[in-house]
Amino acid sequence: MAAQLRRRMAMTALVRVFRPGTPGLGRRLASVPRMIMATVRGEYDGGGRLLLMTALSAYVVSPIDAGPEAVFMLFGLIDDAAVATYLAGALLDETERFLTWEDERRRTMPGRVVH
Repeated sequence: MAAQLRRRMAMTALVRVFRPGTPGLGRRLASVPRMIMATVRGEYDGGGRLLLMTALSAYVVSPIDAGPEAVFMLFGLIDDAAVATYLAGALLDETERFLTWEDERRRTMPGRVVH
């Protein structure tokens, strides 16, 4: 259920990026290096999603996919377009999630909880 929701969210993120009140495309793209570094440091929980986006990027640009594209022409390109569309939506969705996490983290005072 959660995976299905994430897929739907990735596809609708392409539309939501232009809604008022959401981070703009420039702010989202500028946050990608910070998101990667926060994930590498273990501060942000986006490791699995970043790994998936990396694998999808590799699939789109890999020469392995050239064989089916040569044989099936249009259908070979359609699968690349579908993966690229999903990848763009997933990246926009994840950067929005990261920016929300970053804003919440900024508002939280560091320290420890006292009972």
